[in-house]
Amino acid sequence: MSANAAGKGDGRPEGFSEQERAAVRERAAELRRESGRGRGGRAAADELDVLSKIAGMEDPDRAVAERVHAVVTGAAPELAPKLWYGQPAYARKGKVVCFFRSGKADKERYSSFGFTTEANLDDAGGLWPTSYAVTELTDRAEETIAALVRRAVG
Repeated sequence: MSANAAGKGDGRPEGFSEQERAAVRERAAELRRESGRGRGGRAAADELDVLSKIAGMEDPDRAVAERVHAVVTGAAPELAPKLWYGQPAYARKGKVVCFFRSGKADKERYSSFGFTTEANLDDAGGLWPTSYAVTELTDRAEETIAALVRRAVG
């Protein structure tokens, strides 16, 4: 349940926020599109959806998302781009492994790049990061993302 969801009588709004409702609507539309596509054109159409979403982002998120897309698809060409909750994501066998979240779209002060439980990132120490704040991509940051993505699919 969201932080905006609450019980009656406490003065806070009930249910999902407008931003959360928009994300749910986007995910429902994604699922409808996926179910209506034939097997052959799905991957190409999914990538076009991702590229279209990235192209529609405001700067600086657009520039960062373009670089993230290039880094992820270069490091792990076996991952298929697809929209996930209305944002760019990369999946293996239909299951999202990693994703980019636009800070502007989420009304946050920074964008993020993260991994789902499908990623093979488990460390022996019992604690590891699953999401990273991204404000710009330096060469070192790109190398880090590429290494993490390769490890996530390895």
